[in-house]
Amino acid sequence: MPHPSTTMAAPKVVLITGASSGIGEATARRLAAAGHHVVLGARRTDRLAALAKDIEARAGSAFPHELDVTDPASVRSFVAAAHDRYGRIDVLVNNAGVMPLSRLDALRVDEWNRMIDVNLRGVLHGIAAVLPIMHAQRSGHIMNISSVSGLKVDPTAAVYSATKHAVRALSEGLRQESRELRVTVISPGLTRSELTGSIGDSRVKDAVEEQMGIAIPAAAIGEAVHYALTQPADVDVNELVVRPTAQG
Repeated sequence: MPHPSTTMAAPKVVLITGASSGIGEATARRLAAAGHHVVLGARRTDRLAALAKDIEARAGSAFPHELDVTDPASVRSFVAAAHDRYGRIDVLVNNAGVMPLSRLDALRVDEWNRMIDVNLRGVLHGIAAVLPIMHAQRSGHIMNISSVSGLKVDPTAAVYSATKHAVRALSEGLRQESRELRVTVISPGLTRSELTGSIGDSRVKDAVEEQMGIAIPAAAIGEAVHYALTQPADVDVNELVVRPTAQG
């Protein structure tokens, strides 16, 4: 039998960045199916609207809102809209990310900056926007989607890994500073998503796509998010690493 405190007492309000595809979309579907209110944020508003419509057609609750995580004002607007609608914010899933891998000597500096802006600053912007609300509530849960690249470094992934190592570090710092908030880092391995589409170096892209034959579905990460979210309030799942069994 399930632990009685893992059953959902009331729907949670869950904000998800990068919700228009991949892990964000899969997470939104999983949590909405479990009865939670999902607030969908991304730049591609047409995809958000279609996702919200599909979730609601399945008797779920979804609220789409345009979001650019690199813009602090956009993040504040996203959070404020969710708070105005529901009166609280229980969970933030910082999922938005980009992965334009390349060797450092390719000097793709604009891509380096893009990764820093989305993968690191975007997470910080989300944290800054929800912390005052969560502190006022005296409860909340921040989930940061990192990567196995935050546990190691591979050629072509130096900058990407640097951003993901940073996400783990700031998550641990936030956890240690918090006694009323839960903080979780989820580090996916090879996962089917649109991340490889951002790789501009064709040789690197081909090499990465060759490895994707063993990739797990994005739904596996959505399941990990759901697991961490449904633990009792006094249990904080600090870190989950989820990768294909066949991944080295």
